[in-house]
Amino acid sequence: MINVTIENFDAEVIAASHQVPVLVDFWAPWCGPCKVIGPLLEKVETEYDGRFKLVKIDSDQEQQLAQAFGIRSIPTCVLMVDGKPVDGFQGALPESQIKTFLDKHLPSLDELEAQSDAEDAQALIAAGDPQAALHKLHEALSINPGNDDARYDYVKLLIENDMLEDAEAALAPALAEIPRQLRFDALKQFLDAITFVTTDARGAWAPEQFDALIATNKRDFDTRLAKARVLMVNGDWTGAMDELLEIIMRDKTWSDAVPRKTYVAILELLTPPKPKAAPADPSKTAGGIELAGKVVADQSPQAQLVASYRRKLSMTLN
Repeated sequence: MINVTIENFDAEVIAASHQVPVLVDFWAPWCGPCKVIGPLLEKVETEYDGRFKLVKIDSDQEQQLAQAFGIRSIPTCVLMVDGKPVDGFQGALPESQIKTFLDKHLPSLDELEAQSDAEDAQALIAAGDPQAALHKLHEALSINPGNDDARYDYVKLLIENDMLEDAEAALAPALAEIPRQLRFDALKQFLDAITFVTTDARGAWAPEQFDALIATNKRDFDTRLAKARVLMVNGDWTGAMDELLEIIMRDKTWSDAVPRKTYVAILELLTPPKPKAAPADPSKTAGGIELAGKVVADQSPQAQLVASYRRKLSMTLN
């Protein structure tokens, strides 16, 4: 349990809620029911062993925060997830009802274990041990097949390690979902490019061989697409997108818009992952109050590249 003020609100509530759900208990020293529920909340936090974080805000001392949450009576508890309030309750509920409330929103122990395996896998990838990372991700999916983040990382790592049949099998459940997530479509397009390179004779061509044909017919879209796929598989992402853009500029719907879909897939594969915890917004005070003016966030070179090629595609399609 942590006492929160406006000074540490962003760190202890907003940022923390991107890592684990945060239950905010608005109370006051004079409030009788607050003295009843307070110890119960602390007891439940201990029993839940990290499944949520409990913070307390003295609504008398922190009136700005109480007003921001629209607190009209105490005790009031608000559950924060990913920086936003998702549910809450008022009054001194009994322990059983508090647990029922929490269980509606908190990840199960199995889901937490799966998430831990997925996080361990990222550390193993960074350490250069892809086989151990694959094992961890497989464990995570065995525990929780609905863990889309783990499935994406697992399929991507299988592809990177040339385990293509396993990648196709692991990707299949995600492709069967409606609506289908764009990132899984991106992996499908990547697998299609690899399949082309390994089964078509042009997969072994040098760029000059493609360029010679294209020079005689700039609308030879089949050759342009083949070149783009070879470049994509060889890791020349910008070269592949430039070639695909040449097709899209001339015919946006050619071959069921495969060039556009492949282009979008590359953008998705190149997009840096979002940070798990959102940093404090420099345009706001600790209490989340808007300040005048705008702040332009720094972008990594990778993010700048993706943004640049997104603009190119948008200009071509419009």
